[in-house]
Amino acid sequence: MKKTLNKPVDLGKREHLKFMAGSALASTTVLLGCIGPPPRHAPPRLVPSSDSHANQPRNFNALPIAPLHTGTLSQGVTTFDLALSASTVPYREGPHTNTYGYNGAGFGGPTLVMKKGSRARMQVTNQLAEPTTTHWHGLLVPGPVDGGPHQVVKAGATWLTDAFTVKNNAATYWYHPHMHEMTQKQLTLGAVGLIIVQDEAEAALELPRTYGVDDIPLVLTSRRFTKVQGVANQFQYTDTAYGDHMLSNGVMNAQVGLPQQLVRLRLLNAEVERDYNLGLSDGRSFYVVASDGGLLNAPVAVTRLIMSPGERYEILLDLSGDAVGNTLDLNAYNGPDAGLSFGFAGYEPDQAGEFGSLLNYKTFSVLNIKVVASTDKPVTRMPSRWVSHVYPNTSQATNARALTITARGPGDPFTFNNVGFNMDRINQEVKLGSTESWTIHAGNIFGHSFHIHGVQFKLVARNASAAAVKNYEQGWKDTFHIPLGESVTFVAKFDEAADTRYPFMYHCHMVNHEDAGLMGQFVVQ
Repeated sequence: MKKTLNKPVDLGKREHLKFMAGSALASTTVLLGCIGPPPRHAPPRLVPSSDSHANQPRNFNALPIAPLHTGTLSQGVTTFDLALSASTVPYREGPHTNTYGYNGAGFGGPTLVMKKGSRARMQVTNQLAEPTTTHWHGLLVPGPVDGGPHQVVKAGATWLTDAFTVKNNAATYWYHPHMHEMTQKQLTLGAVGLIIVQDEAEAALELPRTYGVDDIPLVLTSRRFTKVQGVANQFQYTDTAYGDHMLSNGVMNAQVGLPQQLVRLRLLNAEVERDYNLGLSDGRSFYVVASDGGLLNAPVAVTRLIMSPGERYEILLDLSGDAVGNTLDLNAYNGPDAGLSFGFAGYEPDQAGEFGSLLNYKTFSVLNIKVVASTDKPVTRMPSRWVSHVYPNTSQATNARALTITARGPGDPFTFNNVGFNMDRINQEVKLGSTESWTIHAGNIFGHSFHIHGVQFKLVARNASAAAVKNYEQGWKDTFHIPLGESVTFVAKFDEAADTRYPFMYHCHMVNHEDAGLMGQFVVQ
């Protein structure tokens, strides 16, 4: 018997609905696991960005909320169908911007919802005129399911994975292309979506989880507009990695109404290269409650949160004491007074050129928040109890590896240990079931964002010091920021198999670096 659960909204009828990026958009308000009340936002009018981001009038677009996709259940396996296609979005006056999106979206894709312990499979149809892949970033799946550069889906083809057991803890993961030398282009054009994994431990906590109301997905990135083949207003995906205009869930100048209570934001840095130093405009503290691979063992109060490309964090904002109508901004404090240093991507003072951007070296808003009335059953205080994860440690490691990010100088491609990426070369061999310690050195040219497939790991040291690991980095991770000249050590248990046909990747998640060869391959067997 075949049963459809929360079938994805039909986004093919563009005259009725176009998801994301300001075009006839519908928000989805759902208590995760069941259907909620009707959408609370009318489709917003697109407010174009000016060519100069500075002193821009504060005219807002409603923050789009991606629809939930809980898959189709048949014979004990839930299948998640995705179709990647080309679209257009009217970002600015004049020609529309060419974009990519999943399941009919103008930019982005639906949020997949999975339960730990369930059986699932992925089905991806490529409706582009070029090949692609789809990687399930952070999911603990074997090599043949991982969606790396070897699992190419040709134009017009469909890729159906084997069924797998969802092993991840409750957290926010994501999916995106991993086509070698085309990842930057396809990600820039909008091929990105979130995955929410649920489990019993998280469900037992009194946390905000009404999707689109007090549980908000927030995909952060930026774009630069240029002419492509003589057509204006197109996303630039060559010659530069930095955007001039902030996009939140695919729209510029985003605003969201958040209720007068505790609110959860699920943050993803989906940039090509830019790092974020996030904080609230009134200086208040907020709580980091989850990292890439799960809830933290205790919430961490912060006023700043550094996120490099590929990282996810879940944060709680306490708006219970705010007056209805109050506004504040979630800002990127990337300016000269932020205490950052060169190598923090986006901290360069250049305003133009390959390493320049109108957003560089300044503080800018990533989301405007307007406080609205509380819900009928608000969460107003932190849970009195939390989860208790057990992590691997250095004493359990039976092998240690060291990788140094190398380059001869500015403009020279980055590599690991002076070896560039080769699809036919296996760089590392790991024993299945083993626990290892890896140390990654950033080198002396720039900072980076490191990601490894097939595992969730525990950061154990920065620059050989356990004390230097930030409190909010103490949970499960799959991606981390490495400042220029520094090193990071993590410990991981390798329980997912990958062979030479479908190896796992490790790479910089600044995807311009990745496409240029800052990537390696490893097998686990």
